[in-house]
Amino acid sequence: MPSLVQQYRQWSRFLTAKRLVNMVLLYLSYHASRWLKRPLVWGLPSSIAIEPTTSCNLRCPECPSGLRSFTRPIGMLQPTYFSQMLQQVAPHVGYLTFYFQGEPYLNPNFLDMVAEADRLNVFTSTSTNAHYLTSTIAKRTIESGLQRLIISIDGTTQETYQQYRVGGTLSKVIEGTKQILHWRKELKSQTPEVIFQFLVVKPNEHQIEEVAMLAAELGVDDIWYKTAQVYDYEGGNELIPTIEKYSRYRRQANGRWTIKNKLLNQCWRMWQSCVITWDGAVVPCCFDKDASYKLGHIGSADAGKRPFKDIWFSQPYQDFRQNLLIGRSQIDICKNCTEGTTVWVD
Repeated sequence: MPSLVQQYRQWSRFLTAKRLVNMVLLYLSYHASRWLKRPLVWGLPSSIAIEPTTSCNLRCPECPSGLRSFTRPIGMLQPTYFSQMLQQVAPHVGYLTFYFQGEPYLNPNFLDMVAEADRLNVFTSTSTNAHYLTSTIAKRTIESGLQRLIISIDGTTQETYQQYRVGGTLSKVIEGTKQILHWRKELKSQTPEVIFQFLVVKPNEHQIEEVAMLAAELGVDDIWYKTAQVYDYEGGNELIPTIEKYSRYRRQANGRWTIKNKLLNQCWRMWQSCVITWDGAVVPCCFDKDASYKLGHIGSADAGKRPFKDIWFSQPYQDFRQNLLIGRSQIDICKNCTEGTTVWVD
């Protein structure tokens, strides 16, 4: 994971005076809320994740999209709807992640939406399984102005890779990476920053050093080792790595497993960011994968929807923050959360 100094250098041109003041207000109100044990919110989110689609070509075992287990609708974010949302959030949002669930490149309008956000001077990032990075799409990715491209690569051999990325082909990931790097050089662009993300699980932990060598060989800018979220962890799980520092979970003396997070009654994400699904539902964070906590829908009042600002300061949102400040461990989506514990390992 890049240092705070590196991140600041990457984001500095996106920090307008208005966005910077907003971030300071968020920070102050968050700490005041922790102290008073009641939610005070003096700014709007500085970072938002918007979901291009819930569709995915793979069947990863711990992913609702891969398992086809959503109870919410499957669909694609439409460009007109995205434009309406973007106009509302761009003045205060400096960092926009085009990802929640699903594979972003399956949305045929994805790169057009990235380009629109870039024109409004918003830092854009996405995460992909890289199966659709043909030469043409790679070139368009560079031209879109995308700032950061995270490529999931959870193995250095097909045998290992497919144990988690079920239905995936490692050679496509490597070829897609090469196409991106080729066109970035060809177009003399500094962006996107290309990052390999290695989700450490027991089947691939023996390839941690190998994937670093592969990243260096290809010329990837950085590699992030991410700890894996496991749903059924209390009794143990075959995906939990044996290397302790790469695990979100710890085995107890009684043989049961627990998350390392102490689940303190605080969460910066509830002040600094949120997630918007493809159909405009605002949910608290990326751990609400099935959008169980819908705090509102963005849109016109005649359709039963509301402006984003109204949702952010609404009573339901404040009630959620209040519940978190007095009993975070009682909120089901928080029980497997990494806020307050290590997620990334350098």
